[in-house]
Amino acid sequence: MHSVFKNLWFRDPKEKPTFINDNAVKIRAGMLLIIPIYMTYTLIDVVFGSSWSVMENTTMIDTLETDWNWHTIYQVQATQRVYDYTIQTWVLFYGLFEMIAGMFVTTSRLSPTIYIASFLAKTQKPNWKPLVPKRFAWTIGASFITVCLIFFNPDVFANWVNAIFSSKLLPTTENYMSNWIPLILVWVCFGFMWLEAILGFCVGCKVHALLVKVGIFKEECEACNNIDWDEIARKHAERQAQEAAQGNS
Repeated sequence: MHSVFKNLWFRDPKEKPTFINDNAVKIRAGMLLIIPIYMTYTLIDVVFGSSWSVMENTTMIDTLETDWNWHTIYQVQATQRVYDYTIQTWVLFYGLFEMIAGMFVTTSRLSPTIYIASFLAKTQKPNWKPLVPKRFAWTIGASFITVCLIFFNPDVFANWVNAIFSSKLLPTTENYMSNWIPLILVWVCFGFMWLEAILGFCVGCKVHALLVKVGIFKEECEACNNIDWDEIARKHAERQAQEAAQGNS
């Protein structure tokens, strides 16, 4: 328990480059998977759900008229659905906080999911991976969350942009972002996190590796990313014991 609070999921918080326990990363991805699941449910309801609701104890009256498609027109008392995204906004802000918190050693100590994941992974043999590719993957996740925050709060974002540029660049009375943009991003985010949590496949890390290969990013030796330090220490101890035994003989 002491090592969990001291090092969290890091092999050594002070070393450069920084390595983290990939087992804990997968556990944390499984816990945070609830966020895209909830947001997917919300966006499906927004995109495909009805925006009108017929009031209770009301009578449907046939107007004896039809539209251009020969559908009968009825008169009813109905209300237009009003969406309140306060809960969704706070959930997204927490998800954004978790993405940013995992990127750095100091901010990681503010994340409750990192503590939980580190504690649950302490009984397993650590699988050390470099932090930089994971940081890139979480940056992608943070950008997805930011887009969803703008979708749920278009007037707030529009007021900020208009105030910064002192003009009416974005409307404040309607949502200027298509419903399909956040819906697709949430599904993509759900797929990325599922692959990380269930299969241990980090899509963002693969993208980072591709960018390293084409020369956009630089990275430490890939062959050094998953050295079994415990095995090296064990062999070193055996060699010292053999040398001591030979010296005594």
